[in-house]
Amino acid sequence: MALHNPLTQLSKRATQTQISRLTATPSASIWPSKAISMGQKQQASLIPPVMQDSTGAKGPTAMVFMNMGGPSTTDEVGDFLSRLFADADLIPLGRFQNYIGPLISRRRTPKIQKQYAAIGGGSPIRKWSEHQSSEMCKILDKMSPETAPHKPYVAFRYANPLTEEMYNRLLEDGFGKGRGGRAVAFTQYPQYSCSTTGSSLNELWKWRQRLETKRAGDEVDEAGAIKWSVIDRWPQHSGLVEAFAQNIEAKLAEYPEERRKDVVLLFSAHSLPMSVVNRGDPYPAEVGATVMAVMQRLKMSNPYRLVWQSQVGPQPWLGAQTSDTVAQLIKKGNSDLVLIPIAFTSDHIETLYELDEEIIGEARESLHKAGKDGEGVKRAESLNGSPVFIRALADIAKAHLDSGESCSRQMGLRCPGCVSEKCLASKRFFAGQESLISAAA
Repeated sequence: MALHNPLTQLSKRATQTQISRLTATPSASIWPSKAISMGQKQQASLIPPVMQDSTGAKGPTAMVFMNMGGPSTTDEVGDFLSRLFADADLIPLGRFQNYIGPLISRRRTPKIQKQYAAIGGGSPIRKWSEHQSSEMCKILDKMSPETAPHKPYVAFRYANPLTEEMYNRLLEDGFGKGRGGRAVAFTQYPQYSCSTTGSSLNELWKWRQRLETKRAGDEVDEAGAIKWSVIDRWPQHSGLVEAFAQNIEAKLAEYPEERRKDVVLLFSAHSLPMSVVNRGDPYPAEVGATVMAVMQRLKMSNPYRLVWQSQVGPQPWLGAQTSDTVAQLIKKGNSDLVLIPIAFTSDHIETLYELDEEIIGEARESLHKAGKDGEGVKRAESLNGSPVFIRALADIAKAHLDSGESCSRQMGLRCPGCVSEKCLASKRFFAGQESLISAAA
C-alpha cells in the first residue's frame, strides 16, 4: 500500500495514553549481550489491530522484501538473464564478464523462455513475494503497533520490480528526501551468501547513494535520508524450521506406512561456484544448519543428504549435484525419494521446472522403463502461502525491530578472501546506520 503524503502528515497519531497502554517495549542497547535470538519464536500480544488512520510513535515502517526475482512473462526473460549474467557477485566470469555475460544470456534466452512457458508463462515469485510481504505486515501491525503501519515493498535483483524502482517508490511514498523514515531490508534468502543477499544489499546501497546523497543532483541533507536496517540471515528460526518440517511430513504421509521410514530426504539448495566457496562464503554452512535443524525437528526420522542444484558454466561448483545424486541413488535401489527446496521461500523456475520437470520427471521415466513404480520420487511443497512461514516472517521482523540493531554481528565480518571495495563500503554503511536508529528510538 502506497503512502501518498510526507511522513509527518501520514495520519493522525495515536494519543500518548494509547501508545503507553499498547506498548511496553524496553529499549535495547547497541549489540546487547542478551540480544533476542532469531531462532526463538516470538509471541504476539493480544492487542487491537492498528487501524489505517493511525500511526505508531515510531511508524510508519517500510518492510522491503529482497530476492533474486524472476521474469513474470516470457518476454522478460532476456532482460532477466542479461542482469543475472552481468552480476559478478552471483556468477563470477572474470575480467571478460562484460563480454561473456551478454553472450551467454543471448544464447540461453530461447531455451529459458521455453522453460518458463512450460510452467505457465512466467515465474510466480513476484506473486508469492507480494503475498508474503503483505500478509506479514498485517500481522506485524498487531504485534508492533509502535512501528506501524508497516508498508510492504518488494525489490528484486534481476527482475521487476528492480531495486531502483522500489527505492523511487519509497521516495514517492514520503520516505527519505529530507523527510527521514525507517525501512528494513528483509532478505528472503534465509541463508546468507555474498552472491545473493550480499549482491542485493550492494545494489540497495548503490541506489541509496545515487538517490539520497549529493550524487542525486540536489543539496541533500543525509540526516533526512531513510534510516536502513537489515535482516540479513535467519537459517535456524524456529518458524522457518517448522514450516519446512510440516511440508515434509505432509509429503511423507503420501507413502505407505511400511515404506515411510526408508524414504530418502534430499535437501536441495542452489549451488555456488567453488571460487566463491573457497574465499570463505558462509552459505554452505548456513544451509547445512537449516538442514540439521529441520532433521532435529523431524527427530532424524529418515536418511537424508544435502545436495546442490542449478550449476551454470564450466567452472567447478559446489556438489554433489541434485540430478546426479537422484540418478545414483536410483541405481543403488533407492526409488523412494523426497526433494526439499531448502534455500527457496517460494516456487520459481528451480522448483517448478528444474526439480519437477527435469530431475523428478527424468527419474520417474527411468524407473518406468526399468519396470518399476516411479511415483516414489516426489517433492515437498514450497513455503509459498504457508501461514506458519508467514507468521515466522513476522516474528523475525518483530525481533529485529525490538533489537535496535542495524544488522547482525555476522554481517560485519567480511569473507577472508574478499577484495571487493563495493562490498566493504556497503557493509560499513549498513553497520553505521545503528547509531541513527538508536538515536531515533
